[in-house]
Amino acid sequence: MDFRKRYRTIWCTYTLVSLSALTAIYLILSRFFAINVGGFGRIQLGVIARIMAGIWFGPFAGALCGIASDLLGCLIQGYAVNPLITLAAILWGLIPAVFHPYRFYYGKTVTKKKSILLLCVGTILASVVCTLIVTTAALVWFNGFSLYAILPTRIAQFFIQAPVYCVLVCLLYFSPVTAQINQALQARVRICR
Repeated sequence: MDFRKRYRTIWCTYTLVSLSALTAIYLILSRFFAINVGGFGRIQLGVIARIMAGIWFGPFAGALCGIASDLLGCLIQGYAVNPLITLAAILWGLIPAVFHPYRFYYGKTVTKKKSILLLCVGTILASVVCTLIVTTAALVWFNGFSLYAILPTRIAQFFIQAPVYCVLVCLLYFSPVTAQINQALQARVRICR
């Protein structure tokens, strides 16, 4: 099967329902099972749903899951929409999907070690960009927090969350769920031709 056909987002009912389920999983994990750190930090596992949406269904689908989950989360919690935090939500689904192992090694066999390395690089890069840069800038610019007051907590949050995200992303990527999603998407490619 051609790489470009397999690793582009296939817009069918299966994809939309799966993205909706991942958005719901994000909302449950981030809104109800999160630990607030002061008024400007939150330790949560909901981001894994955004990352896996991008890895399983493509970068655009991951970005779509990110924006939908952020807007719905703002509605549920009663927050105003912050454009930079919404940008961070989009990037959480987009950046790790760009580092999908088969995007780098088109037509070649990918070892498990290379796959783990690429998944971790994508996850850590997304964590640096989203947690340390974009969200911190949003909290400083829009909410009026002092950069020097929140930066130590943001750095601690990064060092706690990044390794946990890497482990969970790798576990989910090498789980039977990924194989089932790939089989379902390959069946949709045959149907959509």
